[in-house]
Amino acid sequence: MGFAAHLKELRNRVTIALLAICVFAIAGFFVADYILELLARPLDELSERGYTVNLNITKVTESFNLKMMIGFVIGIVAASPIWLYETIAFFIPGLKKRERRYLLGFIISSIPLFLLGCATGWFVLPRIILIFVGFAPDVTTQFLGAQEYFSFSLKLVLAVGAAFLMPVVLVMLNFADFLSAKSIIKAWRWAVILIALFAAMMTPAGEIMSMVILGVPILALYFLAAGIAYLNDRRRARKRAKEDAAYEAERAEEAQAASQTDPAEQADA
Repeated sequence: MGFAAHLKELRNRVTIALLAICVFAIAGFFVADYILELLARPLDELSERGYTVNLNITKVTESFNLKMMIGFVIGIVAASPIWLYETIAFFIPGLKKRERRYLLGFIISSIPLFLLGCATGWFVLPRIILIFVGFAPDVTTQFLGAQEYFSFSLKLVLAVGAAFLMPVVLVMLNFADFLSAKSIIKAWRWAVILIALFAAMMTPAGEIMSMVILGVPILALYFLAAGIAYLNDRRRARKRAKEDAAYEAERAEEAQAASQTDPAEQADA
């Protein structure tokens, strides 16, 4: 395909992806109230602990903007199979068979890990909100802006979900021969420090239990990625050793054949 044909195909695939996102976003706009109700459930736990916390609409356009925001997020998530397919379909023709397997493996493994990370973020969300609410005096009633609360909850859940993709990236770099298992294992101390810092930033005030809930699964996934990389390095080393042995055997056969050649034939040659 020429450059213009590639641009035309890219335009068509982007158009399909955007249309899918728009359709699901419109549908998400009408279920935004239910999504907001789900996000507000952590506040029920605060009420059981004696805190008075309410979500509030403080601006004329805030309710509409909030529904638009929720609908847009739902559109991206619900249409992900379509825009992921369009992205893959655009790049796959230019990839080798091995690279295609890597790309498909990356996507297939990323989705469940991302969802697991989002579920973990959702699980610790009430504890984090409780920490922030706990700074207020008991005699106060806290009024949280609905749009600000949704943005905070969404950022936290997505950040934890993205953190769970770290082992997939490490394994992909290893399979692409950019990073060895030895390097991953050697950097485990730095990994522990960075994961602890991430967990601390996601759980303000250093709430230990939430840090453990966030940090331990990510650290376990890090060592799991190191283990997969180690097995892949061993497989690659065995393959290279076999190829070297075959090459040496071929060279030895050629040398032996040359030594057995008739001197008269060599002279004629």
